[in-house]
Amino acid sequence: MARWQGRSVRKISGGRYKHYRKKKKYELGREETETKIGTRRAKVIKVRGGNIKVRVLEAQWANIFETSTQTSRKVPIKNVKENPANHHFVRRNIITKGAVIETEIGDAIVTSRPGQDGNVNAVLLK
Repeated sequence: MARWQGRSVRKISGGRYKHYRKKKKYELGREETETKIGTRRAKVIKVRGGNIKVRVLEAQWANIFETSTQTSRKVPIKNVKENPANHHFVRRNIITKGAVIETEIGDAIVTSRPGQDGNVNAVLLK
């Protein structure tokens, strides 16, 4: 049975709910975007309300904000050092929000959602 957004499949007693209708367009779910390190590749997706999302499939650069000087600059990403979302993402170099990335100027924590925002923004760690 395919999982979809909406009501839970299980009752509080542990029994299963029976389906009473098909999936609706607003209950649409998509595959998660696993942003990797490499030459920039992005995909534009139309979403509800006529809006768009830019999904970064591969990123080579990050916009790093330095709190000490209150400036930001574009720096190449070397690799992923830590990822609280999933510890397997570290060896696969997958970037998500909250991931610690290694750059030329030091380690930085990712503050944007690359799978939805279309860029990699990060804050330099001391």
